[in-house]
Amino acid sequence: MRWGDMDAYGHINNVQLVRILEEARIAAFGPPGGTGLPGLEPVVPLFSEVPAGILALVVEHRIRYVRTLEYRNIPALVQLWIGAVKGASFDIHYLVQDPVTGEDCVKASSHLAFVDEATGRAVRLTPEQKAKLEQFTAH
Repeated sequence: MRWGDMDAYGHINNVQLVRILEEARIAAFGPPGGTGLPGLEPVVPLFSEVPAGILALVVEHRIRYVRTLEYRNIPALVQLWIGAVKGASFDIHYLVQDPVTGEDCVKASSHLAFVDEATGRAVRLTPEQKAKLEQFTAH
């Protein structure tokens, strides 16, 4: 959480919470190949290993604000897991918690697909990509 993420009500703004989800997603699965400079290896190098010309795009977000996330000068806790893995898309689920109390603040999911940049068409997940994702599915 950043000081500037607060809104006039003193809690983390809903738009900033979507950015927190994005940061958690990139930390877990890596930035798209060819972006930024090398840093920490992601837990699951999924996005960073996608071939050039293939984009990892968010198709949909669903967000439920359970309680306000108040600003603290320490990171919020974000848990991620994989939901449905389909032929050309998959779901990432998030739980954002207060870092001190552990209370649930946000429950969310993102539906993502790999898309061919030139054609705009969805690209099927490879067996290797599915295997990486399925390690983190909730059973």
